[in-house]
Amino acid sequence: MTENRTGKVYLVGAGPGDPGLLTLRGRRLIEQADVIIYDRLASPRLLSFASPDVELIYVGKRVGRHVANQDEINDYIVKKAREGNTVVRLKGGDPFIFGRGGEEAQIMAREGIDFEIVPGVTSAIAVPAYAGVPLTHREHTASVAFITGHRRFDTKEAPVQWEGLAKGVGTLVFLMGMTNLPHICSKLIEHGRDPDTPVAVIRWGTTPFHKSITGKLSNIADIVKEKGFKPPAIIVIGTVVALRDQLNWFERLPLLGRRILVTRTRSQASELVRLLERRGAGCVECPAIEVRPPEDRSALDKAINNLSEYDWLVFSSPNAVKYFLERVFELGNDIRVLGTASIACVGASTAECVREYHLNVDLIPPNFRAEGLVEEFSKLDMKGKNVLIPRARKAREVLPQGLEEMGANVTVVTAYETVTPELRQDVVEILQDEDVDVLTFTSSSTVKNFFSMVPEKLRDRILSKAKIACIGPVTAKTAIKHGLSIDIQPEKSTIKDMVDAIEAYFKDEQKK
Repeated sequence: MTENRTGKVYLVGAGPGDPGLLTLRGRRLIEQADVIIYDRLASPRLLSFASPDVELIYVGKRVGRHVANQDEINDYIVKKAREGNTVVRLKGGDPFIFGRGGEEAQIMAREGIDFEIVPGVTSAIAVPAYAGVPLTHREHTASVAFITGHRRFDTKEAPVQWEGLAKGVGTLVFLMGMTNLPHICSKLIEHGRDPDTPVAVIRWGTTPFHKSITGKLSNIADIVKEKGFKPPAIIVIGTVVALRDQLNWFERLPLLGRRILVTRTRSQASELVRLLERRGAGCVECPAIEVRPPEDRSALDKAINNLSEYDWLVFSSPNAVKYFLERVFELGNDIRVLGTASIACVGASTAECVREYHLNVDLIPPNFRAEGLVEEFSKLDMKGKNVLIPRARKAREVLPQGLEEMGANVTVVTAYETVTPELRQDVVEILQDEDVDVLTFTSSSTVKNFFSMVPEKLRDRILSKAKIACIGPVTAKTAIKHGLSIDIQPEKSTIKDMVDAIEAYFKDEQKK
């Protein structure tokens, strides 16, 4: 935070819903923000880019339920800027396309607060593209218009040139027009638009809960009513809608519409979330573990200062690698301090983390479990060998006990510790309102902490619908001890295999 002067406000377009459509400028500002004020249409996934110390203020709006009204949002922005913060106002879509970005910028100008506008990918363009509808096509139309459908068209407040829209524009895109859909259709037909003109209504476009229905100008309002389609949705009117049959790519993704609760640590969730999202899933990040360095690192430092004495370094998790090597470097060393020590890893993800530091892995078991690594060590002469195991404060004793039984001299040091974080309010709101299809656990700690951090009533709601996916047998055993039945478990304990197993489960379900 900048002290003794007014901060700066960035009105950042969050894009239409798919977090991959955030601009590079937007991401950089989220990373640098002291305060982020965000709404319902900004993907919660974007908050993973923020600093751990950022202040998050949720001002979500939905029909009949406002966490904060517009005046209160304006007051938040001004107050936080006056405190000297770098403030990111994260808005769905583009700040200046049918939003309140212009009004919020006027407030900043009036208050003498420095501000910047960061455009976002507007849903008016992105949502039809994800639904396989090109807004222009040389064989169909060379013109497109964007119209807000939220206003009351029967008042002087919003004069609309219906005849011009009906006859003079090839593709019409109405945003926030679901309530007025019957009126929109009748007005266009009244002013000369062909009643057989194709129409697509796309709900939650570009997100994992993207759905679309099609019809004609003459019947789309009835179809929407029959199917119970609700906002937020975009209405596309024009002959280009007919191209959906050929170009509809997004709705074919195998996990589209599946909501998956990810309980990994905030820093480690990215790979799992990325792979799930590439297959269409909607991920809710609910970190059940927060990882940090131990308060007392004296034993760790002593081991690092005596690394030349060890024959083997054994890592059982990527966190062990990360926090151990970071401490090596913090103490003024470089990679040469490891000397001739061989390196063993329990699993593929841990080994990959070691390789990121340009180090080779000498031993890795085929089944990615501590028991498997003990078995591999049993094939070697470990008598009298000095082994260092940097690990979490609390961990299974399989490795050190197994090595000691082979005659090795084992030193176990705490490289990191885990604590249970608090649930974010926006995550609580999602879990209260929406069903979860899959609850994922990637370690025993995620299971234990999930039960301790999630209130019983909310936990019961999640577990009543969710399938349970565990990365491996150790995690599954802990889940079973907590009364859970395991629905999904990969043969290999890797993130990719876990995602493959989730996809395969739902493919099998569809065949039944």
